[in-house]
Amino acid sequence: MTPKKEQKDSSTSTRRTFLKSASAALSTAVVSSADLSRRVYAAGGDVIKIGMIGAGGRCTGAAMDAMRADDGVRLVAMCDVFQERVDASRAEIKSKMPDQYAVDDGHAFVGCDGYKKVIGSDVDVVLIACASLFHPMYSKAALEAGKHVFVEKPHAIDPSGIQVVRETIDLAKRKNLCLVSGLMNRYVPGVQETMKRIHDGAIGDIVAIEENFLRAPYVLKERQPADSEMEYQFRNWYHFSWLSGDDVTQSLVHNLDKALWALREKTPAKAHGLAGRSSMFGELYGDVFDHHSVVYDYDDGVKIYALCRTQDNCHGGVSDIIMGTKGKCDLLNNRITGEINWQYDGPHGSGYIDEHKALFQGIRTGRPVVSEYMANSTMIAVMGQMACYSGRQLTWDEACNSKFRFGPPDGDFDMTPPKTPGPDGNYPIAIPGKTKVL
Repeated sequence: MTPKKEQKDSSTSTRRTFLKSASAALSTAVVSSADLSRRVYAAGGDVIKIGMIGAGGRCTGAAMDAMRADDGVRLVAMCDVFQERVDASRAEIKSKMPDQYAVDDGHAFVGCDGYKKVIGSDVDVVLIACASLFHPMYSKAALEAGKHVFVEKPHAIDPSGIQVVRETIDLAKRKNLCLVSGLMNRYVPGVQETMKRIHDGAIGDIVAIEENFLRAPYVLKERQPADSEMEYQFRNWYHFSWLSGDDVTQSLVHNLDKALWALREKTPAKAHGLAGRSSMFGELYGDVFDHHSVVYDYDDGVKIYALCRTQDNCHGGVSDIIMGTKGKCDLLNNRITGEINWQYDGPHGSGYIDEHKALFQGIRTGRPVVSEYMANSTMIAVMGQMACYSGRQLTWDEACNSKFRFGPPDGDFDMTPPKTPGPDGNYPIAIPGKTKVL
């Protein structure tokens, strides 16, 4: 069938898609230190220099959010594997944030080693939002170089990547550096207050949570005439599992992060899932599934029912419905019903900006923010994706200790891609019941 291309490309379809109303609370571990390894910034005083790793819509948006969060922020370096992305991002940021844009031609890097050049530049903070496979490796490299880090979700795509995330969290704490997660729902006032009331018992004991992340296919990128196979897969990376981790890890991770937060960061005992591809075919859709459903079981009987879909002309929306013994919470609408009826009517903010405010406040006050929850919030998504691909029920320990990888641990344009399209133009996909994850 002829693939239908999404109308918005990466310059407009940014990480805000379907999440403009999403919000969340600052549930981060704050590491105090009177003696930072880097200079301490006076509030509103010294300039904080940032660099971008990735120049697509997601990192371009993150950079502008960072500049909106703090007038003292200057963008001084950036990179991407594609020249046209660097050029487009530079033009957009310069036009919208001219007073804080300071990237000269010598600090606009192109190529698979560009991340090293950004980290090696005179930057204080590195923003990482590129193909998700590289998030853990780039985060660790930046922290090892003494840079503060903001890293988008998902923070890894497989269990080995999660291990690097855990090492990175420990490294940030040892070096007294910020490591802030792009799981932005933790930072919005309405969700913060709603979650506080859940934890205070407004809906009683949680018995079940329904999570939905339903939308059309995201950021579809067509093959360009000059693309090699590897270049095409990097260009269209959302739709290749070895680069993105597929949609439970890529999208539903937002919902699963909120579910863990509601359950006071308790992880599930086991999970099983149903998933596959039913309507999105052709090379444009790579090797990812177009629908997933995962059930997470807790030892105390609590269940999380989590669903995501990337199909055209279907019911859509993002929601978190938390059900308790005394009532129900619609988290993103900041509403509780049952024995207590309550609707949030306080101030509203942007999680996309407030996450950067927390980062820069941590730098300026000498009290770095480390988002420790990022490891388990990503791992629960990885666990669900593994359950869907394999068709198996997995325990938390089995998933965490698995050697499963979605593909090679890294990549560049010179390597052979893990998968190539067949004669019909389709890439081979995971087969539940046959795909091995343990």
